[in-house]
Amino acid sequence: MGPLMQPEMKLSFVGRLRMMRETRLGAFVPVLLALAAIWLYFGLAVPVWEHLSDPSSEGVRFIFLSPRNIYNLFMQSAVIATLAVGITVVLLLGDIDLSAAATAGVCAALLGVLMLAGVPGWLACIIVMGVGAIMGAAQGMLIAYVGIPSFVVTLAGLLGFQGLMQKILPTGNLNIGDPFIKGIARILLPDTLGLVLAAVLILLVAFSLFRRQSQRRALGLELDSTATLWGQLVFFAILVSAAVVTMNAYRSVPLLIVLLISLTALVGWVTTSTPFGRSIFAVGGNAESARRVGMDVKRIRVIAFAIVGLLAAIGGIFGASRFGSVSYTAFAGGSLLLESIGAAVIGGTSLFGGRGSVWNAILGALVIGSLGNGLDLSGASAADKLMFSGAILLLAVAIDAVSRSENSGR
Repeated sequence: MGPLMQPEMKLSFVGRLRMMRETRLGAFVPVLLALAAIWLYFGLAVPVWEHLSDPSSEGVRFIFLSPRNIYNLFMQSAVIATLAVGITVVLLLGDIDLSAAATAGVCAALLGVLMLAGVPGWLACIIVMGVGAIMGAAQGMLIAYVGIPSFVVTLAGLLGFQGLMQKILPTGNLNIGDPFIKGIARILLPDTLGLVLAAVLILLVAFSLFRRQSQRRALGLELDSTATLWGQLVFFAILVSAAVVTMNAYRSVPLLIVLLISLTALVGWVTTSTPFGRSIFAVGGNAESARRVGMDVKRIRVIAFAIVGLLAAIGGIFGASRFGSVSYTAFAGGSLLLESIGAAVIGGTSLFGGRGSVWNAILGALVIGSLGNGLDLSGASAADKLMFSGAILLLAVAIDAVSRSENSGR
């Protein structure tokens, strides 16, 4: 009887996994636990101690969990998170964009050229964002109207945009000295203002959660339990408050992080609370069914890729601001693309379309950034970083594939 019961037990486990993944917290909880495990491991295992800079202090602290390192970690993950939020939008459609990092590089290079030409920083940013949106929309039109697979179109875009960036930057590097651009990453909010913004964000999330609960009750849909609802809110409040207090302990909350959260909130609202956003999920779930009920699937695809191009351009601006320069290696020649796609997938967005969240993409970016940061501090080689990142990405995709195969009636 034991062998006969074993397949049923396995099926039950997969079924539970699928049920968990289909809940609103299903993808959030695993990536959060992964992030907590990484922080705990490197916080305890990194064998190096950092003496406090104050000579009168006799204490020591772990490098990885120090406010300085946490601050740098958030800043390092900002560009990855921005691109991951954009890539999440096309992944929801069941497509992919391999050109996002190269698009960011071209836009950052164009930003540098505009700076040299004397264009004001704010105007240069608007121009660059427009160019990024056009680049994304052009690829979307090839995918939607010509019928070329997104993998092929964006792979061609990756190669072409890398070459274009080299044309724009023949020396491979260009310094950015404009105060407006550099201020995006260097302006710090007063400590009190950071705490006030954190409180406002928590209140907005609370309003959103209870409003959604009220709407679902009015429609006769299944409701979240009271414990789940308050658990989400309390946990979010603790997470945001801890992040702000930690950054205040080193410097303060940077404007760049505020812009990233605001941008994610806007894209999150578009994808979850607008007809266009709901159509993205519908097309990703079943494009043919969406077409039959009257959705303009082609237009939806073009707009989605335009959004990715826009966010890639903003990521290029963020990167240029943070580094104070534009280089081919930082955007097109490095691992930015793979890390951005990995962040979206690790955050729980399905490669098969129809399921995901832009907020989870930020957590995925923190997982990728934390892993790389911790391995750097522990003296690991570049090869170790690649292997660990690949293993986590493969695990995330495997969980998604297993849960989806059970859903398809296997």
